[in-house]
Amino acid sequence: MKILRAGILGCGGIAQKHVQAALNLKSEIELVAFCDVNETNARTFAEQYTANRATTFSDYRAMIERADLDVLIICLPPFAHTDEVELAAARGIHLLIEKPIALTSELAWRMVNAAERANVKTQVGFMYRFGAATQKFKAEETGALGLFSARYFCNSLHAPWWRMREKSGGQLVEQAIHLFDTMRFLCGEPVSVYSRQTNVFHRDVPDYTSEDVSATVCSFANGALGVIYATNGAIPGKWLKGWHVVAQNLVADFSDWNNATFTRTNAQPPSIENIAATQDAFTLQLQDLVNAIRTNGNTRTPIREGARTLDLVLAAARSAETHTEILLDAD
Repeated sequence: MKILRAGILGCGGIAQKHVQAALNLKSEIELVAFCDVNETNARTFAEQYTANRATTFSDYRAMIERADLDVLIICLPPFAHTDEVELAAARGIHLLIEKPIALTSELAWRMVNAAERANVKTQVGFMYRFGAATQKFKAEETGALGLFSARYFCNSLHAPWWRMREKSGGQLVEQAIHLFDTMRFLCGEPVSVYSRQTNVFHRDVPDYTSEDVSATVCSFANGALGVIYATNGAIPGKWLKGWHVVAQNLVADFSDWNNATFTRTNAQPPSIENIAATQDAFTLQLQDLVNAIRTNGNTRTPIREGARTLDLVLAAARSAETHTEILLDAD
């Protein structure tokens, strides 16, 4: 069985998670190239993770052309996406791309079209879909879904680019997008969205144009509601995420993608099950991509899913700008 040759584009913090996932799959994946606009970062990765066996680049076009890759793992910040997906797809290179895949719907769907036209396998880094608790919920007979609620709380200035809406898309687009994708994965497609987004805590911070408080309501065709609220003004040094689903036969309280409490309400007295796991969602999503490549199958989160979730959060941003409810495409 051929070991797949993989390259990393963007050698920052999140890339370390994907490198570790590749190392966990060393019988399937070999890291042969690293690329970063600051080539020192790429060299550091090559030294730390491959004992300098991997080739380093500062130009992604050169890596795509010369590194003979089977897989490209894209870990760029939102504003840095250009034509890397189109170039890689044209060379038959399969892709794992971090969220959000772009800052505009136009670029996102160009990526989708390029990947699908080339028939390469793709995976978007929505790792919540690979959690043990998430998968357990998908297998349940829940009955009609009524309510999804979620929060994303942190308190950090993050990188300078993150604070600038024009580079990050804002907290909802860059961070809370995980929860919107989880809602879509568990509950299906919403038909409308209404959002309010404000800057309460960082008005005096230079170049801080992102929202730091938001509340968003999504409506579903059956009347169900999704409520997602986020802030960058909570507890310093902590990232607090959780979500809840109320369905006809089940109430599910998730503390993260691996851990949840399920209360089955279609029995008297209601039965309670605690799901607790430690499985590595980053490794599982990369393994899922490898399996799709080897079997010519489908991944759990192809790039089309990344574009659809991006369109949802961009619609929420438009709603906040216009103070109107945005109706969503049914397709």
